[in-house]
Amino acid sequence: MAEWDLRKLRILRTLRERGTVTATAEALHMTPSAVSQQLTNLAAQLGVPLLEAQGRRVRLTDAARLVLAHTEPVFEQLERADAALAAYAHGEAGEVRVGAFPTAVPALVVPAVRALRATHPRVTVRVREAEAAEAYDLLAAGDVDLALSLAAEAPSAADPRFTHVPLLADPLDVALPQDHPLAAAPGLTLTDLAAEPWIFGGSGPWSDITRRACEAAGFSPHQAHSATGWTAILAMVEAGMGVALVPRTATGRRTGVALRELGPDRPVRHVVAAVRRGAGEAPAVARVLQAVRDAAS
Repeated sequence: MAEWDLRKLRILRTLRERGTVTATAEALHMTPSAVSQQLTNLAAQLGVPLLEAQGRRVRLTDAARLVLAHTEPVFEQLERADAALAAYAHGEAGEVRVGAFPTAVPALVVPAVRALRATHPRVTVRVREAEAAEAYDLLAAGDVDLALSLAAEAPSAADPRFTHVPLLADPLDVALPQDHPLAAAPGLTLTDLAAEPWIFGGSGPWSDITRRACEAAGFSPHQAHSATGWTAILAMVEAGMGVALVPRTATGRRTGVALRELGPDRPVRHVVAAVRRGAGEAPAVARVLQAVRDAAS
């Protein structure tokens, strides 16, 4: 196969556009002798004459025009590649993989993706649902670029692998059946619910959060039912099977359940984002992280 030298082909292309060796040299900031030498070398590489004399000037041969006809798509594709790289470098394009715990997906990731579609449509977000602690394992392994998790499940802030970004303090509301005697009680506190049957997971972060909140209020909750999914928990509350602490980002709209705020001393769970240290400087990752922060605010 012939040797295709893009730099020399670009000189030949410019000669076709400018018409003379002198004008080509000026356009490319070269000397006329350098232009002539490069085109002579290109003709030798391709094995065909590219220029022929026409009085005191030169003109392209039919072989040269054939060469340029076939290389034009190459130059077009290179222009596209330059544009794509420029967009990537400025955070206008690229793929970012996000690992997020279940309630963070609809509450934070989906709004961020919607916003990015409007402002940066060439930034693609791939979502992987993962439990809070698992998100860090995925991040450390390089399987995701951005992890959304709970501060309670995060490695130490001194861990050199990650950079943490606080997102929000998610208030915990109490969910009661609508016909519960305390559903409309003024100034409701967790202590008022000390004797109630409680619904929460048998283990994991939500079990720990519920137990710690109740213990901080002065009692140990009686676990009547065990569930980890909010759909199941709220369905059981609606059926009158118990009460539950529910993060505000997880509740949405649900009939049959009374959701009560617990006042200024209400428990909260802290939601954080994390990237591998240094990776947050990647433009596309920074775009997605900012969109998630905007959704959190």
